[in-house]
Amino acid sequence: MKNNFAGFPIMKEEVKSAIKKMKHGKATGPHNISVELIEALEDFGIGKVTHLLNEIYDTGQIPTDLSKSIFIALLQKQVQENVNYTEQSAS
Repeated sequence: MKNNFAGFPIMKEEVKSAIKKMKHGKATGPHNISVELIEALEDFGIGKVTHLLNEIYDTGQIPTDLSKSIFIALLQKQVQENVNYTEQSAS
């Protein structure tokens, strides 16, 4: 199934640029892939990621394994008798 977007394909240079902008020290998602691991990808790996992103863009379908997230309610702070939680996604 093709999407309804008439755009250009995602280029390797765009993926490399996006990787450089990623923040360090963040929690890994359910697949335990860290920013440092992604940064260590060489040209072949970046090509595979670029291909995957273009497949997602072209079909509009995210592979089931990549669409999993774990949500954990974290205590923000206690105000009198009210307890506020914020939802964080670890994907």
